[in-house]
Amino acid sequence: MPHDRLPAAHSGTPPHRDRPAQRSGSPSTDLDGQPAPRDRWRFWGTAYALLVLLTGTNLPTPLYRGYEARFGFSPLVVTLIFSAYVAALIPSLLVAGPASDTVGRRRVLLPAIAVAALGSLVFALATSTGWLFAARIMQGVALGAASGPLTAALTELEPTGNRRMAALVSTVTSVGGLGLGPVLAGFLAQYASAPDVLPFAVEIVLLVPAAVIITTLPTTRSGARWRPRRPEIPTTMRAAFATSGTAGFLAFAVIGLFLTLVPAYVATLSGSKNLLLGSAAVALMLICSALAQLACYGRPAQVLELLGLPLLAAGLVLLVLAGGYSSLILLLAATVTAGTGQGLVFLGGLTAINQAAPAGRHADVISSFYVIIYLGVGLPVIGVGLLATVTGLLSAVQYFAGVVALLCLVVLFALARARHRTSPSSQVDVS
Repeated sequence: MPHDRLPAAHSGTPPHRDRPAQRSGSPSTDLDGQPAPRDRWRFWGTAYALLVLLTGTNLPTPLYRGYEARFGFSPLVVTLIFSAYVAALIPSLLVAGPASDTVGRRRVLLPAIAVAALGSLVFALATSTGWLFAARIMQGVALGAASGPLTAALTELEPTGNRRMAALVSTVTSVGGLGLGPVLAGFLAQYASAPDVLPFAVEIVLLVPAAVIITTLPTTRSGARWRPRRPEIPTTMRAAFATSGTAGFLAFAVIGLFLTLVPAYVATLSGSKNLLLGSAAVALMLICSALAQLACYGRPAQVLELLGLPLLAAGLVLLVLAGGYSSLILLLAATVTAGTGQGLVFLGGLTAINQAAPAGRHADVISSFYVIIYLGVGLPVIGVGLLATVTGLLSAVQYFAGVVALLCLVVLFALARARHRTSPSSQVDVS
């Protein structure tokens, strides 16, 4: 894949669609031909804003067990709260990206920051389960509205115009926020006072400089008329979308499991009430995912998927065995293996979709792919939560892991057959 066509994480718009018609944020240089300090500051400031938003949306992960005890609800309600966030995020993602191209980044991002801060405030003041649903919906709207425009802004503001660097910063920042949120909340909840309030108070404080940074972004807009678009899949690439979309769905179903129920699973296995321990498992999984993506970026899409799917399946089998033997060592191995496999599957699927998408339909196709993976985050864990009310948490996670591992092997078989039917001369190397 050419470097100037790299996908931007969470954005439904390819780089050339994200760039305003007249780019006031184009990289500028000083007298020595180096990028101006202001450009570097705005680029890394934008990355900070994305990191803080993602951190905030994942703060509740280690706190759900406390909410269960405080408000008296079941693991099923935890998964429903998480799914409400995804349900709000998806339409916000599809609407806000193209809207920011038309009305300007600031007009979309500043309200998104305000909604994110309001969501954290609602969490901090929560007195019942309904408050948690409201807070998660606000967080979903905020992240959906901000992730695409922020990723586009990173592409526009990269000081040297290096889109590969912008894409890597976006990917690492996104995964970093997913991991930092649970660790920060787990640490504060375990070792500081007011565990249900302090993490969200910290998030509100961190959002203030993010808002200031956003006010410095360029104000240019495309001038085109904005209208909502519906994701569509061209007929010529439906087979590729079916396999890569299914693989991505499964990979992010594992992410959803780790974000919602694995902290409680860790606590059950270890017998420890330390909130940081469960958060560390989530963070380790996401760190392994990020490292795998960074290490293998640029490899052929099918190779990534063919490597990632068996690793993802193996990690899930280890998760089952960890529950059966009450082994934290096996749980550690499961986390590392599943995280590595998840990263490779996600990167391979996104690369495959980018390759197959027609130039004139690129944005619609990528938007559809992100809808699929966010559904993977939100929908399967509802079934796990429902099952947990009948069989218990350990058994529910084990059943889920076994089924998803089996489906990974089914998709692996379909990809292997497709690769076998394709002649070597038709393989596209993106290195």
